[in-house]
Parts: sequence; structure tokens; C-alpha cells
Amino acid sequence: MAKTKVVVVDDSALVRSILTEIINRQPDMECIGAASDPLVAREMIRNLNPDVITLDVEMPRMDGLDFLSRLMRLRPMPVVMVSTLTERGAEVTLKALELGAIDFVAKPKIGVADGIRQLAQDITDKIRIASKAHIRRAPPPPAPGAAPAAPVKAVTMASLGKASTEKLIFIGASTGGTEATKDVLVNLPADSPAVVITQHMPPGFTKSYAARLDGLCKIRVKEAQDGERILPGHGYIAPGGLHLTVERSGANYIARVQDGEPINRHKPSVEALFLSAAKVVGPNAIGIMLTGMGADGARAMKVMKDAGAYNYCQDEASCVVFGMPREAIAAGAADEVLPLNQIAAKVLERLRATAGMSINRV
Repeated sequence: MAKTKVVVVDDSALVRSILTEIINRQPDMECIGAASDPLVAREMIRNLNPDVITLDVEMPRMDGLDFLSRLMRLRPMPVVMVSTLTERGAEVTLKALELGAIDFVAKPKIGVADGIRQLAQDITDKIRIASKAHIRRAPPPPAPGAAPAAPVKAVTMASLGKASTEKLIFIGASTGGTEATKDVLVNLPADSPAVVITQHMPPGFTKSYAARLDGLCKIRVKEAQDGERILPGHGYIAPGGLHLTVERSGANYIARVQDGEPINRHKPSVEALFLSAAKVVGPNAIGIMLTGMGADGARAMKVMKDAGAYNYCQDEASCVVFGMPREAIAAGAADEVLPLNQIAAKVLERLRATAGMSINRV
């Protein structure tokens, strides 16, 4: 079987050397080139035709984001970003994912060499996933003087009928999920039922992710805090490195944010969130499984369905990686399988159709 060909792009000679060593130790991949900046990388990509590149964010001569933007417009290919674990690094990484990077690895600010070696498994796993991912070509920049896109008509819960305030929407996602989740949330009205989200993400990135979504969406989006009340019109993101579940407190739902062992190798885990949805919310839950590698949450989504929840899975054509939705579908957890751009509208239709039919009303 042919090896996955990788080009490493990083301004640090030490990092280039370590990444090259890590990649070349794998039987199924090979580092075919290492570039010190994007201009060198551009020629290397043209001449060597790699399957995947790893790309540092902050580099001389051309910023990593600028290079990524041009690359995804002119020669789309799988990119794994190598980011610093800082607030600035988190913001830039989220922008890179928006531009089309498949995933990222967060390297420590200090002790970089040892830190990268400890991340060897994570790095090589993400390169493997990226090599098989569906690539999104970045849209071209708008032409000078082009008319702005027509605004989308706002949808409010009032126009949907008397939808139950007891309904809760649960979203699980991994690779490719930061943008997929955004695409669902931006299409929900300000008075949508609460949305509780587990996106596989390391500590230090979810706060910036929540803030970015909050600036884009009609609902308010934040990183979940332990014990807080879950309110309509709000989205709650599982903090990186902690599990998020829901509990009932009288007539209210509350968020439970806790440490614990990884589930399906993940913390936060979709499995933990969806099992709590099945147990606590039951028929008033709506489940959404978006793009991601692996099977985290698939079994629990079937438990949700058995408890009366109505579930949506993203279809293969619109997924960056079809792993998690495919496993949920195979488990019999899906009520509908839809392209990403139809999921929010179908959820709103469901809410309209079931308005006034809430179960376990208190």
C-alpha cells in the first residue's frame, strides 16, 4: 500500500526535525519534504505533490493563514495546523479551520520539543484522518463592487408555533465539526430551545470557540459552567478536557461539567452527553450527530432514540469525515440523514410540528 506523503511547514528547524522523525517512524507515512516558510513550501508542494501538509501558524515571509487561504482556493489539499497553546493561537486556529484546515495539533508554548514528542500519536492519527478527509475548496473572495448576498429571513419561535421550552437540542461533533456546528447554530432563531454541544477539542480552545460562535449566532453561545441553568436561546459548549452532561433540578435543566476518565478516548465525550440526554430529557431531546472520526456517541444516540428522542445525522457527502454519523446510522440511531445545510431547517420544522406536544410537561 502506498504511503501517505507529508510535507512539514514550520519556521523552527527543531520542530521540522522532530515532526519529520515522528512521521517517518510510521509504516504508512513518509515525510517527503520540510519547508521553513510558505514560499519554500509552495515550490515543494508543486514539485512533490504531497497528500497532506502540516502547517505552522506564525511564520516569516508569509503568515500561515494567508498561505492557507491561498492554498485552499488554488490547490485544495488536507492541512493539519500546528498551533501554539495560547489565546492568540486558539483564535488563529479557529480561523484556519474556517478556511478549510482539517484539524490542528496544539503544541505547548514552552518545552516544545518534548511536548511534540508526547503528541506523536495525536499528530500521526490526525495526518491519517486528514489524508482521507473530504476537502472543501475555499470560496473565492467577493469581486470588487459585487452586490452583497440577500439577507436570510429571520425565523423566530413565534413563527414556528408554540414550541415547547422544555425541548433541548444536543449536538456531537469531532473532525470538521467546528464549522459544521457553526453552520447549524447560525440558522437557529434567538429564542430557539437550548443547544448543548460536545465538540472534541483540547483545553484552551473551547472558550475562544464559544466566543466566536457567540459573535456569529442569534442565540447566545458560551462555554458551559458546572451547575448553571440551561436556558432557551443559549448554546453551551463542553469545555476542553471535561465532560458535559445535563441534569434535572425541579422544573429546570442544569449543566454538569466534570472531570473523569476519557470515554471512547475522548474528554469531552459525546457518549457522556448523549447518555445524559436519554436519561434526563428523553422524548423532549433532539439529537444531531455531525462530522467526525470514530464512533463516539453512536451507541448513546441509539439510547436517545429508544428513549423517544428524534435524531438527525449528517450525510456522507457533506461530512469532512463520515465516521461518527456513519456509526450512529449503523447503530439504528438516526431518524433522518441530511446534508449539513438542511439540518437546522429540519429541526425547526420538527419543533413547529410538535409544538404543544411536549412530553413530561411540568
